Amino acid sequence: MRPCLRTAAVVPVCAALVVGGCGSLNLFGEDADETYIEGSVEQLYNRAMDLMEKREFAEATKFFNEVDRQHPYSVWAPRSQLMVAYANYQAKDFETARLTIDRFLRLNPAHRDVPYAHYLKALSFFQDVRDTKRDPGPTRAAYEEFTLVAERFPSSKYADDSRRKANVLRDHLVGHEMEVGLFYQGKNQHLAAINRFKTVMQEYQGSRYVPEALHRMTESYVALGLRNEAQRTTAVLGRHFAKSQWYGHSQALLKGKRTSPVRAATPAAAPSGGTEKKEAAKAPPKTAEKSSKKSWFGRLFDRIF
Repeated sequence: MRPCLRTAAVVPVCAALVVGGCGSLNLFGEDADETYIEGSVEQLYNRAMDLMEKREFAEATKFFNEVDRQHPYSVWAPRSQLMVAYANYQAKDFETARLTIDRFLRLNPAHRDVPYAHYLKALSFFQDVRDTKRDPGPTRAAYEEFTLVAERFPSSKYADDSRRKANVLRDHLVGHEMEVGLFYQGKNQHLAAINRFKTVMQEYQGSRYVPEALHRMTESYVALGLRNEAQRTTAVLGRHFAKSQWYGHSQALLKGKRTSPVRAATPAAAPSGGTEKKEAAKAPPKTAEKSSKKSWFGRLFDRIF
């Protein structure tokens, strides 16, 4: 969806005034040194949109910024702020896009395009997501923004896609916790590993990694000689995931046998490898935290341990 915010009025060329001390930039594109661009809302905004169509994003932002600066009380000012963010996103300058969105949200907290602003911010973090072995910061930030859109604006046109992407990122975050836990196991730092696997169970109910996390905890408890804890963890695994392969692995381990691989059987795929990452942000519409609550499984686990 492209923003189509042009006015029906014809923009007279003679109305474009350029004022500068050392040089100037003509409103309609002649090359010159830029100092100051003066024009009506219609002239500045329409010129910016022409540049957007030509994918000249850096130049377009200059004219959008002039709309905001010269006509701060017009209805086009907040839209221009958002278009600056969109232009930076299209130019793959995601950090600047996020900063611009933060400014838009700070200045226009009740604007009708607030859902889109959060959605675009989430997409800008999403583009920085890498595999589960990398820093999960962008993944967590994107997850929180998509979740915010889905929960605060459930009737917006961005809610469904935000919900889908949040689910992908949630699994990605769990995969990262598992990777770190397995790393600690490989270094015989079993207490640190156990804490990571507990995080998976307490904060990511329903994840496909929960059965493996329970088994990996059993492995670490056995390695530490804490057989009672290992038995309790296996009992929880059997109670809720009796048909899982990891329950069989835990039972065998308690009998002194190892049947499971050292590495996770199903590592998470990076979102960058799927179709979710390829979807480009759409332009603003013509109109318009990570939860602190533990899951039921996390609360159950706390009571047991």
